[in-house]
Amino acid sequence: MSEVIPHWLTKQAYLSPDQPAIEHVNGEIITFLKLKERSQAFAKKLASSGVKKGAHIGILSDNNTSMVIAIHALSYIGAVSVMLNTRLTKEELTYQIDDAAISLVLTSDSLEEDAMDLPVSVKTFSEIDNLLEMDVALLTEINLDDTFTIIYTSGTTGFPKGVIHTYGNHWWSAIGSALNLGLSANDKWLATLPIFHIGGLSIFIKSVIYGMPVYILEKFDEIIVHDAILQRGVTIVSVVTVMLQRLVNLIGEEHYPETFRCMLLGGGPAPRPLLEKAKASHIPVFQSYGMTETSSQIVTLSPKDALDKIGSSGKPLVPAQLRIAKTEESPVGEIFVKGPMVTNGYFNKTEATLKSIHDGWLATGDLGYVDEEGFLYVVDRRKDLIISGGENIYPTEVESVLSGMTQISEVGVVGSDDDTWGQVPVAFIVAQDEKVTKEEIITYAKKRLAKYKLPKQIHFVDHLPRNASNKLVRTELAKWLSS
Repeated sequence: MSEVIPHWLTKQAYLSPDQPAIEHVNGEIITFLKLKERSQAFAKKLASSGVKKGAHIGILSDNNTSMVIAIHALSYIGAVSVMLNTRLTKEELTYQIDDAAISLVLTSDSLEEDAMDLPVSVKTFSEIDNLLEMDVALLTEINLDDTFTIIYTSGTTGFPKGVIHTYGNHWWSAIGSALNLGLSANDKWLATLPIFHIGGLSIFIKSVIYGMPVYILEKFDEIIVHDAILQRGVTIVSVVTVMLQRLVNLIGEEHYPETFRCMLLGGGPAPRPLLEKAKASHIPVFQSYGMTETSSQIVTLSPKDALDKIGSSGKPLVPAQLRIAKTEESPVGEIFVKGPMVTNGYFNKTEATLKSIHDGWLATGDLGYVDEEGFLYVVDRRKDLIISGGENIYPTEVESVLSGMTQISEVGVVGSDDDTWGQVPVAFIVAQDEKVTKEEIITYAKKRLAKYKLPKQIHFVDHLPRNASNKLVRTELAKWLSS
């Protein structure tokens, strides 16, 4: 029997009508009551434009309040929000629009010109706002088995797949996080990750479930984030490695207030030297592990373990399970996860679903191991693994070592084909000190890495390729090698 709960935004507006839901840099505050009223009004205007229950509606937008309102509005109709990445090309967006059977794309005014080239009906948030409201009954309850969102995977190993998220997936993700990190009446979560990605979207779902304000940023700016923690009452920030790195560099001799209780780090393994610098600066970094298919984090360090288990992603959240498909030769193996926050499958991709999910267990494609106390350490993506002369080389390990050099700002490592060894590691370096030489880097690495792990080539670049969440895109690095 399906579980049904009151609509979470309506419920929160009833419980805490005057509690801030969204706060902006400019000082504007939207309460939960106002967020509900604006979302319901937008839903009625969407209905007047022909949006019905079950329709797949694309959302192409940068982070802003209108985007959040549109997502809630679609939930009041029972339509599905398909989150579209603003960095994709027209061809990539066209594929997803067709694959997800999208009938309408909602976009922000700033993206209207580009969006109009898409092969589907496109309306800006402003255009919908200018419509008359249709007298239509809005949903008062949420069926946790119903589909809420579809978010596409990055597609680095072929065409991207639309991950189906039910309301229940999002609900249990929020509950699992709260049971691990706890809740405080003073919590305020800063959202700088793109809302069209699961890491950003999940913050706004937690907001309406917890009754917690979100401090929203259109994009990451370390100075604004730094100020928000020091001056604006922010207690939790979700970041990826490069964001943490910039904040660590900025904090200097300052310290964040004791009320700031969590820097939630996701997006892949972080270099150990960076985590140690953060610890020295008293930044409470909680490394986590998750993916689109797990509706955000599914493994996270708890506050009591954060300082003792640097480099670990922690243990599975309360509703989740974890196992490693290891071999006799190595404790490292593919990570499998299971839990009510894990997707049931990919939209219109039966074969891919059957390949990835068995008896509720999701094959993540990531490699890792569990220590004697049950803490997960993520080693790398299986697809990023470099096999050189029969030896496994994990790019993150090499990146972690090289990032320990003060002269290096950023580093990315990929495998290059080699006639003798099969593959060899190659490093792309963004230098902090332009005078640093390749020879100095290799000399530094020789003291810390086995010979077969040493980069056989070093390329100095002015930036590394990153996606909208600022994650390193190694497939692009590989293309740089062949260009």
